[in-house]
Amino acid sequence: MKDKSVMESIEAALSAVLEQASPRPVVDCSLAGSLGLVLAGDALSDVDSPPFDKSLMDGFAVRFADLSSLPARLTVIEEVMAGQVPARAVGQGEATRIMTGAPVPEGADTVIPVEQTHYDATTRSVEIVAAPSSAGAAILRRGSSLRAGSPVATEGTCIRPQEIAALAEFGHSTVRVRPRPRIAVLATGDELVPCHQQPGPGQIRNTNEPMLVAQIQQAGGEAVPLGIARDNRPDLAAKIAQGLSCDALLLSGGVSAGVLDLVPSELASAGVQEVFHKIPLRPGRPLWFGLRRTTDADGETASSSAISPCLVFGLPGNPVSSMVCFELFVRPAIRTLLGDPQPGPHRLQATLAAPHSARGDRTTCHPARLQVGPNGWTAAPVPWIGSADLQATTRANGLAVFPPGTRDWQPGEAVDVICWDVLPGGL
Repeated sequence: MKDKSVMESIEAALSAVLEQASPRPVVDCSLAGSLGLVLAGDALSDVDSPPFDKSLMDGFAVRFADLSSLPARLTVIEEVMAGQVPARAVGQGEATRIMTGAPVPEGADTVIPVEQTHYDATTRSVEIVAAPSSAGAAILRRGSSLRAGSPVATEGTCIRPQEIAALAEFGHSTVRVRPRPRIAVLATGDELVPCHQQPGPGQIRNTNEPMLVAQIQQAGGEAVPLGIARDNRPDLAAKIAQGLSCDALLLSGGVSAGVLDLVPSELASAGVQEVFHKIPLRPGRPLWFGLRRTTDADGETASSSAISPCLVFGLPGNPVSSMVCFELFVRPAIRTLLGDPQPGPHRLQATLAAPHSARGDRTTCHPARLQVGPNGWTAAPVPWIGSADLQATTRANGLAVFPPGTRDWQPGEAVDVICWDVLPGGL
């Protein structure tokens, strides 16, 4: 009889994960700390942008009607720098010397760049030697970018550096967002040593913790590294208990079928409910997912839908498997907790740049070098010898996704790809 916890497809596994991930409660966050977060409501402008008619270059503010005959000599009545306010209106035969970003004085309807003029400081006059074909040149009109009361950024927007700049322009020193979820990371195994330590016989360095911490940060979460849990129940149980206080717990290793693969049974002992174990994916087949619901002071399971469970991922110990499972399942869960309406994974279609042979009855995510050109995306699978080959991923910037089955793929054929080198929230 088939184990119902084994997922039939990658899509079904992702749906099962996202069904349990609910956006966190809304909070106020400083603008400086909001990079990668998602707006939980529209952020409105409090002023017009620009707030006044603004000069786009250094030159002279004039009346277009005075330029009917060139060259035209005009009297310069004042000089206005950025940050100053004009004191005089420009009348017939007059001009104001103006700098980039300064307000255009009343009466002027055109700015002539300094390169098209000859200024005489002695007589305080300017000769205009060239003119635009119509009025309004080199002036950015008040409110032409945005009107007061209009949205600077709308709910669901992922905050990038450009959104931070725009929000700052309109006085949003704080923003309404979902806070960064706290994601605990626990590497398991007697063979692991910290990366600064020289491995002894049979030992390897703990690469998964720093890798997963970096992936969590890139996805917009707050990483909580718990170190290494040894292959004994007391140590594993104690560190699992620490991790369950976070929004999600990622364990790497201990989820296969070995004698010391203790993670599933220890999670069950800690009250974590298994949702699925094993998926049809290469690399990443042993992936385990479950949840531990919040309990109240009396030990009863909390029933409020506003209280999210702790999402628990048992990631395979091999680093590429762990990396791939994070991109396919954990990153979308983090983005959902942040309120991202498009949590991913974000697939593109590319054409193969080189032949590739796919083998097996599972979906394969093969590290690939992706490039975009005039005809769209191309993908070149990099040489890769399996889930322990971490070095291959340093030559890749994404994954080429090959469906189950044995097939020789030819250059020019279409294949789905997932980019790694993108901001939280997708392309």
